[in-house]
Amino acid sequence: MTALLPESVAQRILSIRGVRVMLDADLAELYAVPTKRLNEQVKRNRDRFPADFMFKLTNQEVAALRSQSVISNVQAGRGGRRYAPYAFSEHGALMAATILNTRRAVEMSLYVVR
Repeated sequence: MTALLPESVAQRILSIRGVRVMLDADLAELYAVPTKRLNEQVKRNRDRFPADFMFKLTNQEVAALRSQSVISNVQAGRGGRRYAPYAFSEHGALMAATILNTRRAVEMSLYVVR
């Protein structure tokens, strides 16, 4: 798995519900962990992610993103996501770095803070 370069992060930032966010899969790629691991850690530390840090996309939001080709439109029975993605605000993305505690997550959180 290759992590995103800091310069390409801006291309992954979306505006959803009037908030600038990154989807869980993009954030996981940035921090060089599987999306499943990111979401597991978030669920284990749910109290660190209030609604202004993270929210789950609605079916309508997922459909809109698929129509814009932001997320893949996988046919039934061919793999892909079973659940709607999470969207992380800037604060949520930094909080995710603290709970992951991987070398890449620490590097990226320091980069953002600087």
